[in-house]
Amino acid sequence: MPQWTKDAEAMFSHKCAECHEGDMFPTGAFSFNKPFEMNERCPKCDANFYPEPGFYYGAMFMSYIFSAFIIMGFVMILHWVLDLSLAASFGWLMLLVGVFFVWWFRFARAFWLNLIVGFRPEKAAMAQGK
Repeated sequence: MPQWTKDAEAMFSHKCAECHEGDMFPTGAFSFNKPFEMNERCPKCDANFYPEPGFYYGAMFMSYIFSAFIIMGFVMILHWVLDLSLAASFGWLMLLVGVFFVWWFRFARAFWLNLIVGFRPEKAAMAQGK
């Protein structure tokens, strides 16, 4: 399996960027219990999830860019392809955003950490106990 697919899997499942084993967040991906609480270190390889102050500002910008395109596409498909009214399209959009908000916030952080830090095979071996 190519490395980029392993990185993508780690991002979508909110796993550590360095070992792809440890969870970045203490609760599940769709949990509204402590939605913004993040582990300080990886429970498997002890990687630092906060490498520097303000590290995740870039994640906010990436989240904004990605979500803008997804939102526009979603509303355009509902309004122009499925012929729903604009109010109904935005209603469905609010439902979609409400359901996926926590997951999207966490994905943006996992994406940013994977983009900046990246995978380290030695950390993965340590996390797996090898």
